[in-house]
Amino acid sequence: MGQQQLLLIVLGIIVVGIAIAISIQLFRQNAIDSKRDILMNESANIASIAIGYYKRPVPFGGGGKSFIGWDVPGELQSTVNGSYSAVIYSDSVIITGTGTEVVTGSDSIQVRTTVSSDAYNIIIIR
Repeated sequence: MGQQQLLLIVLGIIVVGIAIAISIQLFRQNAIDSKRDILMNESANIASIAIGYYKRPVPFGGGGKSFIGWDVPGELQSTVNGSYSAVIYSDSVIITGTGTEVVTGSDSIQVRTTVSSDAYNIIIIR
């Protein structure tokens, strides 16, 4: 009877250990997905600011149908969730958002948003 109880205790510990390992992995994946969603939302916000600049006439502080002169607003260049940089062309902007959440090793979550005159397209890189 003592060996049987000991075997059940060991088996219970193994099952609980496996459950804890799986839950840690699920939590980690959920954190990565959540951070990716936040980066996409912030990139969409920055893209809408860029489109507003493009459509606003020059006398009112806009680009007058050009992205030249626009840059990522200072308070949005680096946030708690990530940092954003932009490559600016006259007819488009490419915004790259790099998250603070490290996926594997030194790879961070990265999102690239291509902005044109009236739309934007978000691509998940990592």
